[in-house]
Parts: sequence; structure tokens; C-alpha cells
Amino acid sequence: MGVLEAYIHVAIWCSFAGIGGSRRWHWGTFESNQIARMKHQRTSARGLSRLSLAGRVEFMNGSTEGDMIKTYYRKPQGFIAGLAMLAIFLMPVSVFTQTKISYHSNKYSLQDDVKLGRQAAAEAEQQFPLLRDSEVESYVSRVGSRLVAAIPSEFQHREFQYYFKVVNARDINAFALPGGPMYVNRGMIEAAGREGEMAGVMAHEISHVALRHGTAQATKGQKYGLLAGILGIGGQILGGPAGAAAQIAGQGVGVYFLKFSREYETEADILGAQILARAGYDPRDLATMFQRIQEQGGGSGGGFMSSHPSPQNRYARINQEAQYLRVENPIRDTREFTAIKAKLRGYPGAPSMAEIAQSGQRYPAENGGTSNAPGGRVDYPSTRYRNYSEFGFLNVSVPDNWRELRGNNSVWFSPEGGYGQYNGQDVFTHGVNFGAFRSQSRDLRQATQELVNSFTQGNGNMRLSSGYQRTTLGGRSGLTAQLTNINEATGQSETVTLVTTQLRSGELFYMIAVAPQSEARSFSTAFNNILRSTRLAD
Repeated sequence: MGVLEAYIHVAIWCSFAGIGGSRRWHWGTFESNQIARMKHQRTSARGLSRLSLAGRVEFMNGSTEGDMIKTYYRKPQGFIAGLAMLAIFLMPVSVFTQTKISYHSNKYSLQDDVKLGRQAAAEAEQQFPLLRDSEVESYVSRVGSRLVAAIPSEFQHREFQYYFKVVNARDINAFALPGGPMYVNRGMIEAAGREGEMAGVMAHEISHVALRHGTAQATKGQKYGLLAGILGIGGQILGGPAGAAAQIAGQGVGVYFLKFSREYETEADILGAQILARAGYDPRDLATMFQRIQEQGGGSGGGFMSSHPSPQNRYARINQEAQYLRVENPIRDTREFTAIKAKLRGYPGAPSMAEIAQSGQRYPAENGGTSNAPGGRVDYPSTRYRNYSEFGFLNVSVPDNWRELRGNNSVWFSPEGGYGQYNGQDVFTHGVNFGAFRSQSRDLRQATQELVNSFTQGNGNMRLSSGYQRTTLGGRSGLTAQLTNINEATGQSETVTLVTTQLRSGELFYMIAVAPQSEARSFSTAFNNILRSTRLAD
């Protein structure tokens, strides 16, 4: 018996129990008089039931049960039809006409998706500034994991490794790569009105991965090379300015691959709505997010280069699918979402994707390495500070939009874009450095001079530009001096402030603050706050 037939029978049996019918039957009486006969005749009466518009129930392959129903239940026929219709309304979502989605032709293996996605992710993370905030990233990852668990079984791939990172860009966008890497723009989180809207965009992107759109599109356009095809599809989900992945791929290749994307984008909208509902969110939240894009001017004119479904069409199509995706008590907002949005508001403004692309900035990978020198825009220090403990004896507060970068004998705190590599060496243009220097002298002034000599001997552009002045560092007597330098990587003049004191072991403890001369005043308040917050417990 099919699901539809079962629900119709439920309605019929309800009428047997006398719900609104003219004849009241009790299960015991019916069982004693009729059940044996019905069991005997079930084979001849077996078949699909048909519910007519007049409200009659007939059996296509027999008449015994039909005659019985007509004899005893002619009067409540309309009521039976009503119950049957109610039963149909209450049927599981899968019985109704959710849009069926199928895979596209794809000559690549699942392992190819994983391998190529990783390659593309490594390149992406050198071109886009990631928001190095563990609290924000953990929250986004938890939402993403909930959505991944809701992917229909036919689109689950054990080989894939989904993970989620936040790009410090103000555009309302996100992009995903084959095999699972996904990047959510900070601007998308800030624009979302509730968690379900953010989750909707993420579900859309997860759908691209689950449906293997990247390698499917590369299969169609392989003359441009596999990696180009993958990167051409990535992040243009919301219309408006060119998406993140198109910035990587370049306009020529990107435009070629986008001619396939209208169909793929629609599929990702539909499956994304289904995943959203399965995860407990209102699928209409995705449509609402597109409406927000339109209100902010990001979706007019047909969307990204007129090759994606327009936000207006998407809004209607997602809402159409949502009619078949009923969710009771959907997740609308959470305290975490509210807290994360409040935290992001405390950060300096993020650059746009266009500004990031124009700067040509390269960013270090997760292990701190990068192939290019720092350069481009660097955000001003946040007014919010985070506490760190270093070396077992140092406690210090640092702007919370700076990243901690540990070395062998020292630690740097630097904002995104303020660090990189040049000729195989770590380079810093903005930030502070703490470390210990083993001097031949226990005299503070002589030890400090030894440290300065080591700097100038290793860097011919560095000069001491002031005499030593007394100060305090970590509550102890110290010295401070100003130096100037020409950064070899950027060619910019920079100001270096050195502050020293002695540890109980006799080693020289130092703090170095560096910034380009043109920006020194903008960073001086942060440097002073860091200095005042320093505590030593050696």
C-alpha cells in the first residue's frame, strides 16, 4: 500500500469509528462480523484506491469492499472526502511535489573534487583577508555543520570535508569550492536579519558542493582547464558585484563558465531551500535574504552579469518550493547570532571585494606562510581588546582585529595585511613584537644598545633617531627609543618604537611597535594602550 493510499484508508477507518457519520460503528462489533470476511476477500479487492471529485471511494480491482462502503457509508461520503483531503494535507513533505534534482554529467571522481577544492582554497586564502576571530568562525562552523547534516542522503559524499571560514569583506556574498571549503563574507552576516537568512545563503552554497557543480561545469568547459572551471563557478550567488571566485578566475574564463550557471544557480536555490527546511529553518528565509539584496541595490538589472536568475525570480521560485516544505517552530533567531553581529559591529569597516582585488594584496596561509610581501589596505586598530598570555610570564591586551603570530623566541601581534614574507623572511609593516634578548651586560642601557646594534647590523636601512628616555614596562623601570627604517619589502619609511626592561633572569625584555610613518599617528593610541596593559610575572 502506497503512502497516498494509506492516508485515504486512514480517513475511511476514521468514518468507521463514527466521526460525523450517520451510522455509529464500534471496532469490536465490526471486527466480529466483518474482519474475517475482509481478510478473505482482500486479495480480490486489492488495488489502488481512487478518490473521485464527488467524494466516492472505489476500488479498481474489485467490488466487495466498495459495495460494503456504499451500503453502510453512503451518507457520510462528503465527510470521508473531507477527511481524505485533510489526510493528504497532513502527508509528509516527500509525498508532495518537491522539485526533483539530479546530478549533471561529470567525468571527475569525488577525490578530484576534494583535491581541486583544496588547491583552489589555498589560492583563495592568499587573495582574500580572512577574519581571524575564533568565536565568529566557530559560530559559522556550527551553523554550517547543522546544514551539512541535513543534506539529503543521495547528495551526501563521505569523501567531502566541509569547513567554513569568514572573509573580512563587506560584500553580501559567499562562495564554496568542490569537496567542501566554504567562505562566508562578513558583510553577509551583518546584512542578515536573523540566523535563518544567513543559513539560507550557506545552504545555497553547500548545495553547489553537494551537487558537484564545480567539476560538472569543468566537464562542460574543459578546454579552459579544470581549475579555471572550478574557480569560475564559486561565489556569484547573490547578484550584484562580481563574486569572489570570479575575482580569482579572471573575467575572461569566468564569463565563459557563467553561461552554464543559470541552471546551476536555480538548482542550488531549490536544494538549498530543502536543506534549510530539513535543518529546522524556514526556507523562505533564503528568499527574504534575496529581497534584502535587492533593497540594498545588489540585485537589480538581472544580477551578476545577467547570467544568474534575477533576485526577483529567485524570490518567487524559492517561495514556490517553500510551499511544500513545512517546518514547525522554525529557528528564527538565536542569542549567538545576535552576539556575533554585535561583535562584528565593533570591528573597523571591512573593504569591498573590488577594493581587495584592486589592492593586489596577498595574505598568509593558515601556517603563517605567504608568497608575497605585505601591502595594500590595513584596517585601523579596533577599540576592543583581547587578552593574551605569552612565554609563561607575559600578559598583554591587544586590539581584537590583530592576529597572534608566534615565532621561536618572540611573538608578533599584527593586523590583516600588516605581515607577509619577502625573500623567504617574515616581514611586518604594522604591529607589535615582544621577545627576550640575551645580552652580555646586566646594565639596562648597555643591554638595550646591544639590541639596537643587532638591529642595525642586520638591516642597513635602520637608524636610531632619538636618545634613550626613561619609561616603565610591565611596572618596571625601562628605556625607550625611536628608530627609523625603510622597509625592504614595501619601500615605505616606517617608525619603530623600542621599549626595554630587564627580567629577573638578567635577559633583556623588549617591545617593538612598528607602523609606516604616514600611519604612525593612527596607531600610536593602540601602541600606548598595549604598553600600559603589559604585565610581567617572571
